[in-house]
Amino acid sequence: MSKKILIADDEQNIVISVEFLMRREGYEVSVAGDGEAALERIRADKPDLVLLDVMMPKKNGFDVCQEVRADPAFAAMRILMLTARGRDTEVAKGLALGADGYMTKPFSTKELVDKVRELLA
Repeated sequence: MSKKILIADDEQNIVISVEFLMRREGYEVSVAGDGEAALERIRADKPDLVLLDVMMPKKNGFDVCQEVRADPAFAAMRILMLTARGRDTEVAKGLALGADGYMTKPFSTKELVDKVRELLA
């Protein structure tokens, strides 16, 4: 059975390329365009991994990460923060809130695929 990935990002060009890349790697992919939709998809689909943008409408990625980590039902879910905001304080905050990894945009597709494989291994 293929692993499920949720892409939570409001930048359509990022979503299109990452979705194509993840499907090509054999993953089942769903998409959310804002933080509230991301939480709805997480509860409905129970993905194995969430690729989570920090800067999103309605709820930011930090809030989504915190809510997911507060729910024991999602303890095994992996979260990879993807963001244009790569300052050390933001990386530290994401990891402190329970993210399993943090990648700064722009990232190489190879780097992303390798990180996804590592988190889902």
